[in-house]
Amino acid sequence: MTERENIAAGAEARRAVPGKAWRPDEPLRQDMLLRYLGTVARVSAKQAAARRPTAPDSAPSARVKESAEPVPGAEPAPLLVRDVMDVPAASVHGDMPFMDIARSLTREHVGSLPVVDADDRVMGVVSESDLLAKAAVEASGYEPGAIGRLRERRLHDKARAETAEMLMTTPAVTVFPDSTVAEATWLVSLSRLKRLPVTDHEGHLIGVVHRNTLLNALIRDDAGIREEIESRILAEDFPAARNTVEVTVRNGVVDVSGRMAEADVPRLLAEIKNIDDVTEVIDHLNPVTG
Repeated sequence: MTERENIAAGAEARRAVPGKAWRPDEPLRQDMLLRYLGTVARVSAKQAAARRPTAPDSAPSARVKESAEPVPGAEPAPLLVRDVMDVPAASVHGDMPFMDIARSLTREHVGSLPVVDADDRVMGVVSESDLLAKAAVEASGYEPGAIGRLRERRLHDKARAETAEMLMTTPAVTVFPDSTVAEATWLVSLSRLKRLPVTDHEGHLIGVVHRNTLLNALIRDDAGIREEIESRILAEDFPAARNTVEVTVRNGVVDVSGRMAEADVPRLLAEIKNIDDVTEVIDHLNPVTG
C-alpha cells in the first residue's frame, strides 16, 4: 500500500469511529475558535508588517504624545492590557510551603499563580502540574533510571522541592499594562497559557490578564461590527449612502445591500474588510452610475 493509500485509509477509519455527540453550545464554541485563530493570524501579520524596515523619510518622530486628541473618522485606539486586566492579582511568596500553595490555588479557583519576592517582583509561576508532579513522586516513590530522559530527571528533582520558589517555573511569561490586547493575545498563543501576570517595567506584579478576557476584548459581537460600519464608515465616509445601504452581520460575515454610487463601492467594501472582526464581506449592492 502506498503512502497516499495509507493516509486515505487512516482518514476513512477515523470517520468510521462514532464520535461524541455535540454539546448544545458546540456551534458557538467552533465559531469562537475560528474567530480566535483569525485574530491570531491578523496579529501575526500586523507584527510582521511592523518589523519591515521603513524608509528614513517615513520614520515616525521619536517624540510621541501620550494622550493625543482623537482624530475624527479615525479608527478607535487599540485596547491596552490595563483596560482588561484584573486588579489586584493573587500571588504566593517564594517561601510558601507546598500545602499552602495548593490551598491558595483552590481558594482562588485558578490553575497557576505568580510567585513573588519580598518586593513583590515576579520570580516565576507555580501551577497545579508542579504540585501534581510532586504528589505523584511522593505517592509512588518513582525513581528515574540512570539513562532516564533529562526532562524526566529534572521533573523528578523538582518534585522534591518544598517551597514555591523551588517548585516554580521560571522565568515567568509576563506582559506590561501598556501592551496592546492584540500583543498580549499573541503572547498567550505562543506560550499556551491561560493567565499572564501583568508587571510594571521593574517586574513588580500589578495585575493579571486572562486568555478568555483577551479573546472577548478582541472579538466584538455582530451588533458591534454593524455599529462601527454604520456610525464610522457609512456616516463619516459615505454620508450620501447612509440611508440607501443596508448592513447585516452574522458570525462576523457582513452582507451589504442597497444602492450607492458605483465609484464608491470598491472603497466601501475595502474599508469593511479592514475591520479586524470581519471574516467575510458579501456584496449585494446595486451600483448607481452618474
